Amino acid sequence: MKFVIQRVDQAAVSVDDQVIGSIGQGFVILVGVSNTDTREIADRMLKKALGLRIFPDENGKTNLSLNQVGGELLIISQFTLYANCRKGNRPSFTEAGGAELAEELYQYILTQAKTQCDRVESGEFGAHMSVSLTNHGPFTIILDSEQILH
Repeated sequence: MKFVIQRVDQAAVSVDDQVIGSIGQGFVILVGVSNTDTREIADRMLKKALGLRIFPDENGKTNLSLNQVGGELLIISQFTLYANCRKGNRPSFTEAGGAELAEELYQYILTQAKTQCDRVESGEFGAHMSVSLTNHGPFTIILDSEQILH
């Protein structure tokens, strides 16, 4: 599983020119699911993401977590995080999880996030979406379950 986490001042996701989710200060998390991912991996990834201390404290040090600053979440499924570009110029997505598994784990992540964060917004699984955001910093973290869970 891969998460791309962007610390934002604000963000929104639209489908067919209609905003379906928006947040103020918080994280935009792009979620990529592989064929080998499980709910246990999702739980560990979400725990790591929500525990990241990447918001500035009163001294300007990145020392506060999302919940400590009352931050919000916008979580978007993005299978392209598993693009394989080793051969040629056209990415292969064979390492991405199948639609059924990916949607099940994406919905599970949303449900779990809502138990841990006051405001959780989401994209629409499988839809063509437009995402706009103001990245604060900019600050972007990539979490890969292959690196953080082993």
